[in-house]
Amino acid sequence: MAQMKDLNTPWRITASAIYKAPVDGRTYGTYEIDITDTLAFIEKRKSEGVRITLTQMFAAALGRALKHDVPDLNCYMRRGKFIERPDEMVFVSVYMKETKEMDGFLVRKAGDKTVTEISEEMHKKVERTRKHGDDKATSNKNVLAKIPWPFRNWLFRLLKWITMDMGIPLKSMKLEPNSFGSAMVTNIGTHGLQFGFAALFPASNIPIVVIMGKYEDKPVVRNGEIVIRKIMPVAGTFDHRIVDGSQGGRLASAIVKYFADPEGLDRV
Repeated sequence: MAQMKDLNTPWRITASAIYKAPVDGRTYGTYEIDITDTLAFIEKRKSEGVRITLTQMFAAALGRALKHDVPDLNCYMRRGKFIERPDEMVFVSVYMKETKEMDGFLVRKAGDKTVTEISEEMHKKVERTRKHGDDKATSNKNVLAKIPWPFRNWLFRLLKWITMDMGIPLKSMKLEPNSFGSAMVTNIGTHGLQFGFAALFPASNIPIVVIMGKYEDKPVVRNGEIVIRKIMPVAGTFDHRIVDGSQGGRLASAIVKYFADPEGLDRV
């Protein structure tokens, strides 16, 4: 039987201070993407010695959608006002086998980068984290986890108020209003899960969190004929103060458009 202390990881202890019961302002949506051509493109690049993942393709599509199709979503709220972000920043959540916990990497200017550039950048960050660890992020998480309840709640709220509400960066802790980017994407399909809805991380000011599910072969109609295609389910959680149904629809349509032309995501 696992010991109780094994259940109380630094993240779980930290999360107990961060998350409250669900409140108003969260909306959800699902749709499907035909990724048949995207998977063929990934295999083609693999044969050329370039490793690209489906998550990185999604990060590239999301970055371009924020830049060209729904730039009005690339913002956050501070003291009742919407603040425009300096560029399209996509936070990619990654499962780290070494720690058995989720970690994340921020891709800045994702709307201006090819998927190959995003892939190379992410692989370097993952390898660096595996070798040396994300010292500052790990340190912050461990410090907060060691503070007894309810004092860690108060400290978290203080840090959030300074960085998110007042817009004052804490450089020594690598915390600032854009620490977590414009939108977050994670792939639960790699764990065999088809659907999932993510929470909006309250310390991040992220209004968009997208979950990629497990893709499957499905019969669909193309040019009047029934064919088998690779279909991936996608679920999103949105801050309704920033994202409404119309904007969510434009975002979904843009991502579908970019996945229909995977070669285009490898061109600036």
